[in-house]
Amino acid sequence: FTLDSIYSISSRVKIMPMERLLQKLNLHGITFILVVGMKRRNYYLLHPINDTKATLYVTVDADRKRLRLAMNKDEARDFIGSIADIKEVWIANEKMREQRYKEAFRSNDASELVAIIKNMYVRGQERLAAGKKITATDDKYFRQAENILYTELAFSLQINKDDVQKLIARTIEG
Repeated sequence: FTLDSIYSISSRVKIMPMERLLQKLNLHGITFILVVGMKRRNYYLLHPINDTKATLYVTVDADRKRLRLAMNKDEARDFIGSIADIKEVWIANEKMREQRYKEAFRSNDASELVAIIKNMYVRGQERLAAGKKITATDDKYFRQAENILYTELAFSLQINKDDVQKLIARTIEG
């Protein structure tokens, strides 16, 4: 299949051309989208940029909060410029903190991911200074938040994902 030739496999749902969808939808980065009919429902078949073996199925009529417009290049630059102003959210109770992390991921809001990353970085530094290890839960969500955020920013800015963290650091340092 090519992006120019795939418009819809489902005759019941009219969707826009694939190259337009690639510009409009973002869910942890997309390499291509295909609509398939399963169990009388139509799905977008998504393949994340950073894990081509993974396949995500999202119903065409899904809650639009799960799919959002990807940041364009200017929005990504503006967002990176605003990262220093995003405050971390401190929650002492580990179960409540994990619940907050899950809510942040479901929100599909890049600012929420930054708050998580900042929170876990500060918490991790405090634990290391006290001679303790970083908890598995914090490490898991930290890596997941970084991966999602950096993948989207790399996609939007058309740069390598490994360069995103350096760009953020340079921007914050001024």
